[in-house]
Amino acid sequence: MRFRTLLLSCCIVALAACTHAPPRNPLAHWVPSDNHDARRPTLIVVHYTEQDSVERSLRTLRTRNSGGRVSAHYLIGDDGTLYQLVADEHRAWHAGAGSWGAISDVNSASIGIELDNDGREPFSEAQIAALLRLLEDLTTRWRIPRANVIGHADLAPTRKIDPGALFPWRRLAESGFGIWPDTALIDDPPPGFDPIRALRLIGYPVDAPEATVRAFRLRFRGLDGTVLDAEDLRILHALTAPPPAPDPAPVASP
Repeated sequence: MRFRTLLLSCCIVALAACTHAPPRNPLAHWVPSDNHDARRPTLIVVHYTEQDSVERSLRTLRTRNSGGRVSAHYLIGDDGTLYQLVADEHRAWHAGAGSWGAISDVNSASIGIELDNDGREPFSEAQIAALLRLLEDLTTRWRIPRANVIGHADLAPTRKIDPGALFPWRRLAESGFGIWPDTALIDDPPPGFDPIRALRLIGYPVDAPEATVRAFRLRFRGLDGTVLDAEDLRILHALTAPPPAPDPAPVASP
């Protein structure tokens, strides 16, 4: 009996060691270096589930579906309950085809957050409060730039509209996440202002300009439409114009 207990203990120790051992290529000599860390996400993508319950969304994000397998790192219920489905350092399948700035494989560079919302109702206060707490945690812990919080539609404007016109982007920006125009800088753009170039500078893919304009208007105006109006141009100019130069320091009198 004592021998069996000892043998079992040895097996458990061996299994634990195997569980935490780093992957090694059998073709190479393993000469470990401490000069490394985990792959670090640089972007956060917000989605809505477009489903009728958090239970259904949990099933969708954890099983194989007719359209293929999808997942996200986090799901936030309407009551603010936070679920984690994929470890932060792992690649979840939430973004699909699309790009943001120089990032073309968004799944490999991002953390995906799904919000339990059917796309037709306002987001609850509890849900947004939970999202803000999560964004504070993720941007701090992973050193993700706080401006790098985008919507699914931003990176895939030809395919997606989530998190939709009802999502409170301004509220997020007031808490320091994502981007929003400074009202002090909103003014008519100068002659020759190129709105497509401005959209590209923000990060939008512009190979389908009408779809990109729609995604931009949903996010910054809460409006549908594929044509930029004068207010859209002012917002684009405010988002991309260089900040004003500071006033020169006064020269002390001799």
